[in-house]
Amino acid sequence: MDSSLPQFSKIDTTAIQTAIEQQLANNKRNLKQLLAQTSHYTWDNLIQPFEEQEEAFQSLWSPINHLNSVAQNDALRQAHHDCLPKIVAYMTELGQNQKLYQAYHSIYKSDEFSQLSQAQQQSILNALRDFKLAGIDLTPEKQQQYKQISQQLSTLGHQFSDNLLDATKAWHQLITNADELKGLPAAELNLLAENAKQQQQQGWLLTLDFPCYLAIITYADNPKLRQQIYTAYQTRASDYPETNQWDNSQLMEQILALRQQQAQLLGFDDYSHYSLADKMAESPQQVLDFLYDLADKSYPIALQELAELTQFAKKYDGTDQLNAWDVSYYSEKLKQQKYNIEQQQLKPYFPIKQVLTGLFDLIQALYDMTITEITEFDRWDEQIQLFAIHDSQQQLRGHFYLDLYTRANKQGGAWLGHHRNRQQQVQGLQTPIAFIVCNFAPATETQPCLLTHDDVQTLFHEFGHGLHHLLTQVNCSSVAGISGVAWDAVELPSQFMENWCWQAEILSKLSKHYQTGESLPKALYQKMLASKNFQSAMQMLRQLEFALFDFLIHQRQPSPDTAEIYQILAEVRAKVSVISPPEFNRFPHGFSHIFAGAYAAGYYSYKWAEVLSSDAFAKFEEDGLFNKTTSLAFLHHILEQGGSKNAMDLFVEFRGRRPNTKALLRHSGLASCP
Repeated sequence: MDSSLPQFSKIDTTAIQTAIEQQLANNKRNLKQLLAQTSHYTWDNLIQPFEEQEEAFQSLWSPINHLNSVAQNDALRQAHHDCLPKIVAYMTELGQNQKLYQAYHSIYKSDEFSQLSQAQQQSILNALRDFKLAGIDLTPEKQQQYKQISQQLSTLGHQFSDNLLDATKAWHQLITNADELKGLPAAELNLLAENAKQQQQQGWLLTLDFPCYLAIITYADNPKLRQQIYTAYQTRASDYPETNQWDNSQLMEQILALRQQQAQLLGFDDYSHYSLADKMAESPQQVLDFLYDLADKSYPIALQELAELTQFAKKYDGTDQLNAWDVSYYSEKLKQQKYNIEQQQLKPYFPIKQVLTGLFDLIQALYDMTITEITEFDRWDEQIQLFAIHDSQQQLRGHFYLDLYTRANKQGGAWLGHHRNRQQQVQGLQTPIAFIVCNFAPATETQPCLLTHDDVQTLFHEFGHGLHHLLTQVNCSSVAGISGVAWDAVELPSQFMENWCWQAEILSKLSKHYQTGESLPKALYQKMLASKNFQSAMQMLRQLEFALFDFLIHQRQPSPDTAEIYQILAEVRAKVSVISPPEFNRFPHGFSHIFAGAYAAGYYSYKWAEVLSSDAFAKFEEDGLFNKTTSLAFLHHILEQGGSKNAMDLFVEFRGRRPNTKALLRHSGLASCP
């Protein structure tokens, strides 16, 4: 067993706080010594050892933080929460350390700076920017205020996430009459039966875990059941009586207010300006113009899509009013009628083992990288897998863990976490380690884990993030992999990977019927391709709604209360939405991306980066999907460079020009938009 890998079984919740405090104290003491030992600072005598000690802390904290997301228990949650204020205080103190700032600035102004590598220079430039964003120029009194705000925001964000997890796990319903579940495919019924069995119950157990929610909202013929689970899901962690013990209302208000205070403390007009300080987008108006332009192009087609759906529902079973809990159900039925295809037809062809084989073969074909599984390692759940990735020279690029299945005490969604960055250290090269997390329905007694094609895209998306982190050739940890990458460019590699899920050559290798061994039939592929952009304008508007809502609530001054939050959402929906959710919908209460994640005033990044990813993939379409020159250029200019250069410069180096929206609109089936 590789001793450099995290040892999850050795994490003692009673000792976490002491270990973190000791590491932070050591780091403070070591930094003080570094700053005291000379007045002539260089990369080698200051930044290199400083970055190494920060990596040491990351390696200690990362497994704890990761377990709190994927295998949480009360003791771990408490230990994690007890450590957060100390960690935030430490990070804030670093950002406001005048002597450290002056040391970085002296290196920037020295003759040595021009002799440093591009990555080293960018690391210093980023650090100087981040010192400003951490309040280095503030008075001591205001620095203390900034520190307190940062600590509060960290605590509130994690509380928001915990509330959402608790509210999600609290709801369940046992169904004992099979007639209530008419319409559900066998695979989904098996999942619900397995849920019941795990709780020593007979029947079918409904939960708010996303695979279960999606199954009911998409396939259940019973509209009352669809309404029931929709209501439960869309009111999680809100003011509704069933869930108000985890109500996120005050947390949303406090988070928005503190963010505005923080931004204005640093001299920004509002949090949207603050958010863009380290992104590609140059101004809030540029972001809003970008989003509204896509909305204007999509809206007319979305109206046509909704009209078609409404007419279909009326014809299908006489439905006069299309409710929010009906949209997915009738959309699936309409899709079946138009294209004679549904996700359930595809699932048997995508057992997880074959999908991973096809994915790894693709990485080999594109980048000459070999992925091998490691079976002996310390894991937090028996279903966790570990892999190593090597290049054509047999050099280890890094390791990644796969945590693919939904389970109790695991946060919903899909994401990339990282344990450590690539870094050239005094004792040798440290290679990166990543956690790739999804929430697929697990295998049952009768069948393996089978993925929908949407699931396949999710896996490819997160794996794209993983490649960005793992394949970097940058040796400065602060700009290696995804570190230091502009947030509105960080989705480029992940969204780029999704394009491969639609290519015939790749699907033939990804697919293998779990019973017959047959690859995805050509006829089924053609149907899948024909249905690719089904309701794409409605889907586009849904993402634009989220992005505009996020951006606008971070511009409102003074910061909005809960009623105003929902008023802003209503205003956005009036402009860009064609479907009006019911008044009881409490979507913001569960919008963890912006209230508990890193996407505050930055959710637009998904669409912004999708422009980049679509345009990048268009070059593969132009040159040939497996043109080695093109794939290696993408590897070199995008995946290997991390945050060592400006994101736009890297894109131009690869593409030969700045990006435009033509490929995105074409890939979305909206190329004919006005």
